[in-house]
Amino acid sequence: MSTRIVVVGGGTAGARLAQRLPVTLLGEEPHAPYNRVLLADVLAGRYAPEVIALPEPREPVRLGVRAVRIDRAARTVECADGSLVGYDRLVLATGSNPVLPPLRGLRGAELPEGVHPFRTLDDCLTLRALVRPGVRAVVIGGGLLGVSAARALAALGAEVVLTQQGERLMERQLDSHASSLLRDHVESLGVEVHTECRVSGLRRRNGAVTAVELADGFVLDAQVVVLACGVRPRTALAREAGLDVATGIVIDDELRTSDPYIHAVGDCAEHAGRVYGLAGPALEQADALADLLLAESAPHAATTAAGTAPAEHAPATAVGTAPTPRYTGTRSLTRLTLGGAHPLDLAAFGEATPRPGDDVVQLTDATRTAYRKVVVRGDRLVGGVLLGDLAAVGALARAWEGDEALPDEAPLLHLLTHDGGSS
Repeated sequence: MSTRIVVVGGGTAGARLAQRLPVTLLGEEPHAPYNRVLLADVLAGRYAPEVIALPEPREPVRLGVRAVRIDRAARTVECADGSLVGYDRLVLATGSNPVLPPLRGLRGAELPEGVHPFRTLDDCLTLRALVRPGVRAVVIGGGLLGVSAARALAALGAEVVLTQQGERLMERQLDSHASSLLRDHVESLGVEVHTECRVSGLRRRNGAVTAVELADGFVLDAQVVVLACGVRPRTALAREAGLDVATGIVIDDELRTSDPYIHAVGDCAEHAGRVYGLAGPALEQADALADLLLAESAPHAATTAAGTAPAEHAPATAVGTAPTPRYTGTRSLTRLTLGGAHPLDLAAFGEATPRPGDDVVQLTDATRTAYRKVVVRGDRLVGGVLLGDLAAVGALARAWEGDEALPDEAPLLHLLTHDGGSS
């Protein structure tokens, strides 16, 4: 491809594009692209940092380079080191930032000693250096990230307290029964769990955190505090360049922003009013964009070879060619494995809480801590939760992702058999 493609961001989506296309990849972190999903395993000591490295891109990555400004008229990206990078197509894969809660004792972006987000490999390595057996650690946030962090800290021997403002753990993905089973497992790892509690402030001494204050007046001693309160799309670069931004950078079905020469993918992108913030959709968006750019390069190359120069750097189109690849959204499944003497696997997808009129099928095996549930609306599988035994998850996920009518002859209970009713 002769088109100059510049990708800002070396996370999951940006790295995937760099594996498929010859691009200039600007990575803000000093590390080569890595699998962020496995950070908890690095924190727990299960994997060394190099083990989670992503496959090598086609072109060398410019590491430790932060993009600070986009000049849309000149089609250049200005970097913090003063360099300018020209582009024909620009892809924003800037990811997301951790949400810093509004707490007393937490001023601006400067965090007290001992207080850390859990988002990057550097966050992970810093926490590993701080945590040793007996250290008192408080995790703020009981979602997927908070549960993963608490499990990893417990594996290092820390005395861990997990606080969740909502009424249950992982409430976005799990129903009440599944969340209760998850809580039992997390507590079996030695983690103290507090739900329906709001953290109101941090206590400090000589610049270092000493405790976490709850709104009801209860105080949790802490030497380490991990902020796992969610993430927010990084949109400042796009906003300052005048691109349309809602919650994320607004994109269409061709992953284009309001500027046809600029695309966005991954955690920073908002498609059809939705920001996914998950690895699966980021990969799908990157693949869809790679397919689109490859498809556009083919007629461009053919026209140039015939001696007719196209409009300089304009998005290529061709009459009579295959339809332009499009991204129409992702149905993403959440998976998590929690260690311990008896590891627990869980998977969740779609709507785990039924609406009136939905059919629900669930199987529970208390002796094996196994729970399986699916929600069916009309003739469609709309969601499910599995804990412990995930043998049926592949077939269930395919039925859900395909959004196809379920066969009339198969009883609903058949969905929860080990093969998901595929044989």
